[in-house]
Amino acid sequence: MTTTLETLLVRHDEAEQLGSTPDTMTLLADVSQTGGHLSTSRATLSRGRDGATPHFHTSSAEMFFIVDGELQILSDEKVVTVGTGDMLFVPPHTTHAFGATERSGADVLIVFTPGVERFEYFRMIDRIRRGEAAPEEILASQDRFDNHFVDSATWRAARAA
Repeated sequence: MTTTLETLLVRHDEAEQLGSTPDTMTLLADVSQTGGHLSTSRATLSRGRDGATPHFHTSSAEMFFIVDGELQILSDEKVVTVGTGDMLFVPPHTTHAFGATERSGADVLIVFTPGVERFEYFRMIDRIRRGEAAPEEILASQDRFDNHFVDSATWRAARAA
């Protein structure tokens, strides 16, 4: 049996937004809406704000498109700064992290392909941020969300600079 997907349109004012301005995560499309093809969100970060600590995914690649501003991204053992209009692709099994630079905030479109369940992961992080869930829930959910955390001396040094 073949399943036919329909075109998906997500209007800006209808998308679920987590956090508060200027640091927000806008949930655009998850695997349940795209037939597993991709999941995508948009993050806005204030100057120097961390987006994600070092981690890797076993089954998905992740793409970062910088809509505006500057973002530092760890990819394996290299930290690069990307700016407005730049795109960075991170293959599966590659340790990565990201955060806005000290000079600029960042507005970034993030796409996972093939899609992995991300919306519930981002909602859990938002609950932890608001004190409604324990931080240990993130570690307990690594396999469920294919988000495996690791330490990176390279990232720590780059963010301390």
